[in-house]
Amino acid sequence: MTEDDARECILSAAEELYYRKGYAAVGMDELRTAAGVSLRRLYSLFPAKTDIVSAVLARRHTEWESGLSAAVAAAGDGPRARLLAVYGYLEDWFCSDGFRGCAFINAFGELGGTNPEVASIVRAHKASFQEYMAALVADTGAPATLAAQLSILAEGAQSTAAISADPQAAVHARRAAEVLIDAAFATA
Repeated sequence: MTEDDARECILSAAEELYYRKGYAAVGMDELRTAAGVSLRRLYSLFPAKTDIVSAVLARRHTEWESGLSAAVAAAGDGPRARLLAVYGYLEDWFCSDGFRGCAFINAFGELGGTNPEVASIVRAHKASFQEYMAALVADTGAPATLAAQLSILAEGAQSTAAISADPQAAVHARRAAEVLIDAAFATA
């Protein structure tokens, strides 16, 4: 197994285990077994658990951004449709097998208070989403405050769907977003 293959096996196993069981609950020995690598190789590629968590969150960030961007692009023309596509993307995600909430919120809840590096990664991811929403809103000519409002709805839907195990949280957030968007467009 090449170094790249081993790295991929470790990150894939870590992503699945951390998301399913939690970051703190998964030890290096369990991760090594799931990845099919020796403990020595695991530590040579990732000297500390924080290194693995950081790499997993970097992968999740890339997956999130590409999936969200694709959903917004597929929404077609019209600024309203692009803004609402965010909530369609959330609904699809919430309905997927194994949905257990936002990996970033989960990581922050478990490790953010004791691990400044993880807290920083999570904050950067959330700031990136807010910047993305701000760019979508700027394209509409609506007031900039709409971006923060729509971001809060999306974040709240993620937490609510994870806790309640109800993907309808995305539908409710979308309906609230429609009201906010229509009001913002009426005043723009």
